Amino acid sequence: METKQRRNNGLKDHENSKAFKVFLIVLNCILLSVGQVSGPILLRLHFMHGGKKKWLNAWLLNAGFPILTLPIAISSARARTTRLVVTPWLFTVSALLGFLLGLDGYLYSFGLFYLPVSVSSLLGSTRLAFTAIFAFIIVKHKFTHYSINAVVLMTLGSTILGFHADGNRPRGESDGKYVLGCFMTIGAAALHGFIMPALEYTHLKSGTAITFNLVMQIQLLISMFATLFCTVPMIINKEFQAIPKAAEEYELGPTKYYTMLLLTAIAMQFLIMGSIGLIFSSTSLFGGLVSSLLVPVQQVFAAILLDEQFTPEKGIALAMCLWGFASYLYGKYNLNYKNSGAKNETEDEAI
Repeated sequence: METKQRRNNGLKDHENSKAFKVFLIVLNCILLSVGQVSGPILLRLHFMHGGKKKWLNAWLLNAGFPILTLPIAISSARARTTRLVVTPWLFTVSALLGFLLGLDGYLYSFGLFYLPVSVSSLLGSTRLAFTAIFAFIIVKHKFTHYSINAVVLMTLGSTILGFHADGNRPRGESDGKYVLGCFMTIGAAALHGFIMPALEYTHLKSGTAITFNLVMQIQLLISMFATLFCTVPMIINKEFQAIPKAAEEYELGPTKYYTMLLLTAIAMQFLIMGSIGLIFSSTSLFGGLVSSLLVPVQQVFAAILLDEQFTPEKGIALAMCLWGFASYLYGKYNLNYKNSGAKNETEDEAI
């Protein structure tokens, strides 16, 4: 009787833990969606109306990290502790990944300066393939035919967006700068594809339990060091001093200029928060799949807000991405169902 009671308590704790994990996954998916859809559009709007500083835009991708102090403070107050839960190992690796993320932000910002959102998101979506490759190499991620099917479908779906993309090329853009923007964006995708599995590997090697406070502190450190990486060249190039002048020359006026900078910093912090949160609550591959799923969604909003064309190819890409993502979810459900059934049979035999 006592053994049965302990087992029931254990099952209840497991269910509560599983429900909390699902909640974290859903929350991070929402944050990633808001950031990935709105962030690039805000950056492109900034460039379209007179913003010309690439390092400033790269700096904005991570400069919103101070807002993380609020959830960290609330979480610490509830736990009645002000102790830093990040270990020296996690601190060191977070600093290194932060510098890489800062470089990744510059490459992405440089590419977006010369490319429309539709083409930039197309090339950026190749990070799913890079993430899958690095996840296999770094964290030895095991692929099923469902996950392989999802990666192939979503990569092909995103690639379809390249058809007729030249029609969205910014006016007056030279072929050389357009090609350079493409290479820089692909480079950013490859680097991002490495960072995600590297972060997952870092957590696996740390042996630290996943908590909300831990994830927030790691994101704070990564974003802080990424911002520091972009701050140094901004100081050297005197871009901070040029901000007031840029605001005066901005086509929409100084108020909207500063508002755009603030909203971009917040949106991109949501993107990073959701991306890192998914890695800790799920896997780097799942985070890459969600990110690729949002690529066609970006096309819809770009067509509405930036007057970019929403072609039939983009509709097909959206359908293929949804199909691929549904395939992955079905595979996960199937695997969990089988594991749950096997576990119940083992427990029944033990009784």
